[in-house]
Amino acid sequence: MSSLPERPTQLIWATRGRTWGFRFLLDGGWGDPLAEYERMFSQVPDRPTAWHRMGGTVAVRFPDPQGRRDDSGRVIPHEFVAVGDLATNVNSVAEGIQQIWPLVEHAYARVWNSDRAPAADDLGFDA
Repeated sequence: MSSLPERPTQLIWATRGRTWGFRFLLDGGWGDPLAEYERMFSQVPDRPTAWHRMGGTVAVRFPDPQGRRDDSGRVIPHEFVAVGDLATNVNSVAEGIQQIWPLVEHAYARVWNSDRAPAADDLGFDA
């Protein structure tokens, strides 16, 4: 029996790290999450925080809750697309931080400071 947290399955997560560039860390079960990510974020204003619902899917963006920045000093954004039960409970940016961030915060702490972009196994989720 594993003591690792379960990989969130209803979530696309895009972010960057201290030295590695913007990428998907979770794919929400999509083989290629880019189309769904673009569909949702095309409706989201280009601001540091944003929330948008389309049907049963939610897009939410917020700066790193720990205030982490990349090597250039830029605030690190976290962008999520949530579906299913998870999306039902996210009705604002604040609820996104409350409901989504706890699912990934430990995984991000493991990888944000890495010199290379993380692989799925680096996140520390149970497969």
